[in-house]
Amino acid sequence: MKNLLKKAKRNCLVFMLILCVSFLGAVSMQAQQIKNVVLVHGAFADGSGWRALYENLTKKGFHVSVVQNPLTSLEDDVAATRVVLDNQDGPAILVGHSWGGAVITEAGNHPNVASLVYVAAFQPDNGESALQWLQKAPPAPENGVLPPDSRGIVYYDKAKYHAGFCADIPKDLADFMYASQGAFYAKGFTTPITHAAWRDKPAFACIATEDKSIAPEIQRAMYKRSNTKATDVKGSHVIYMSQPQAVATVIEEAAKVKVK
Repeated sequence: MKNLLKKAKRNCLVFMLILCVSFLGAVSMQAQQIKNVVLVHGAFADGSGWRALYENLTKKGFHVSVVQNPLTSLEDDVAATRVVLDNQDGPAILVGHSWGGAVITEAGNHPNVASLVYVAAFQPDNGESALQWLQKAPPAPENGVLPPDSRGIVYYDKAKYHAGFCADIPKDLADFMYASQGAFYAKGFTTPITHAAWRDKPAFACIATEDKSIAPEIQRAMYKRSNTKATDVKGSHVIYMSQPQAVATVIEEAAKVKVK
């Protein structure tokens, strides 16, 4: 009888051990399963700027989609982002640069979004607009954001574009970016967020330490307020172009969150 009891206890322990190993394995697989990345560009740019980051991520096995924002309003950009999110075959990391941060803050409530990554990006709260945050620090001398024109469109001063927006990429590439940017309507800047997704989902960020378009202190204040896990990346406003590996590393971290 004693031998039978010992054997039963041993079998029970083995069974429990197998269950624990299986459970941990399942958790590990769950934490590694996010392979979809959706990239949302900001103002004074278009989706083509994501090329270097796209190549970096696809080489790592990610499935990357690039949103082409119409830049006509917050609502229109959110709608364009949701269309891309609808087409994902599972959970996705939603990444936004600059103005795209406001877009992912609203669009990030989509059920396919598992985590958010802000790349030198605005991160308003409920009832706040991107413009409120832009005005929290004086603009750098290199900043070339112009007042809205008669149609309500905001442009970046061509003479300041390279130094103020993308100083650490080659000038010929900066010239192409300027030529290919979308027309950004100012009303997007003033539209408040209705439901900030970072309040409900894990958020990560890259702070561009040499940014002349959104002051680094503004970025730090936003991400500290929201308890976003932020990483300093030395570079201009377009660190996703000049430092794609550093930005990809943060996205890889965001891909390890547990999917609910």
